[in-house]
Amino acid sequence: MRSVPSILHLDMDAFFAAVEQASKPSLRGKPVVVGGLGGRGVVATASYEARVFGVHSAMPMAQARRRAPNAAYLIPRFELYRQVSDLVMGLLRELSPLVEPLSLDEAFVDLEAGPYGELLREGSVEEGVELVRALGEDLRADILAAVGLTASVGLSGTKFLAKIASEQAKPDGLVLIEPGREREILDPLPVRALPGVGPATAETLRRLGLTQVSQIAATPEDELVRLLGRAHGAGVHALALGRDERAVVAERDAKSVSVEDTFEVDLGDRELIRAELDRLADRCVRRLRAAARSGRTVVIKVRLFDFTTLTRSETLLSPTDDPLVISAIARRLLEQVELTGGVRLLGVGVSGLADFTQEDLFAQAEREAAEAAAAGYPDGGSEQDPEAAHGAEAAYGGPDGPRAFHPGSSGGERSSLPGGSEHPGGVGTLLTVRRWMPGQDVRHAELGHGWVQGSGVGRVTVRFETPWGERGPVRTFSVDDPELEKADPLPLVRGSALADGTAEV
Repeated sequence: MRSVPSILHLDMDAFFAAVEQASKPSLRGKPVVVGGLGGRGVVATASYEARVFGVHSAMPMAQARRRAPNAAYLIPRFELYRQVSDLVMGLLRELSPLVEPLSLDEAFVDLEAGPYGELLREGSVEEGVELVRALGEDLRADILAAVGLTASVGLSGTKFLAKIASEQAKPDGLVLIEPGREREILDPLPVRALPGVGPATAETLRRLGLTQVSQIAATPEDELVRLLGRAHGAGVHALALGRDERAVVAERDAKSVSVEDTFEVDLGDRELIRAELDRLADRCVRRLRAAARSGRTVVIKVRLFDFTTLTRSETLLSPTDDPLVISAIARRLLEQVELTGGVRLLGVGVSGLADFTQEDLFAQAEREAAEAAAAGYPDGGSEQDPEAAHGAEAAYGGPDGPRAFHPGSSGGERSSLPGGSEHPGGVGTLLTVRRWMPGQDVRHAELGHGWVQGSGVGRVTVRFETPWGERGPVRTFSVDDPELEKADPLPLVRGSALADGTAEV
């Protein structure tokens, strides 16, 4: 335990929803829910205005709509979230080189490793406490000034207690746990507050009457070891006593890269499933290359109609980031899975990551085979982005609004699907549709930048406003209006916008 609470935990408040409110003036102060909008979608983040109605993350979207029917329901815009996250992480690195990101909106910082480290180590405890408190408050103010978002900060001598403190600080606050107050903070907490204590472990402890951290701390370590195993039991006991020797680690190396989609309608046609698998493989490769990585093991994940989840994998002799190789392996693995009854979720991942690729004969053979196939079928379809395999629906209101569905199609783009009928999986000519999703950025030739409020029955409704402007007007267009096009998100800070209103990224 450090004598000065110099480990900082930052947690942005309702991050995805808060970014949406900051970038859409008409949604500020109103309930906003971000997540998958299909019938099987789940809530990624709910604004605090939506939480008043009982909406929370990981809740089925259909249940959220019943609880808050008048909230704005939006697709995630990860490109913008990453941009904002990069700005916030940059502010953290000004405090210390030891920044350990846990997600886009959460990180640990070791303040002793930064420019104030000498003062924290050599000054008095009282001076150190006041200094870290001031650093935490300045950080919150800097984030608000930079991106217009609030953040909660926890400060303590260990990572575990710093995270507990930031949870108690929410929303938009700072909690500092001074040395000597650890037991005061920990004792009343439920055992589930301890890292590593999930539902099964909590139930095991409950059977013995152990429901609070204070009771775990009072239990002999050897008894917990007997119940939970040596490593787990000793670890839980140490955390209950407030002991946490984990250091803040600047680089957390990813072990794998993966993508997956849940479909609103179970996919039963094998060719359509293969096509979806190809698109997932392509997305996975884009993420690999964005991280300058490659991998040796390809993994597919298949969730069937009855929620049975299966995985299959194959390992190469050398790492690759070749999309044809990864797609071919994924297809081969799919042949090992019985698909009778339909597929509700597909995923493709790559593990065994490396910082280089090594071309081999297998990759070359796969590429030549694909080129030969393409030559034999010159009209073999068009590329499409499958980021959201959900039906279009209104941003506001319940789940019964107008919608259309094609697996793998995404907002604002024309996507080609097998089948000449309106139901996916048919046979015949290619069907071309244009999709718009609630929350999606668009640009109109005359009216400028806006975002989709909803679409259906051949129409799309757009609100035209910018993050730094006032609440904007609403207009409705045909879904095929040639003057309306997909756009990149605008930055939250006006200084990053060009004269013509487009984003400078």
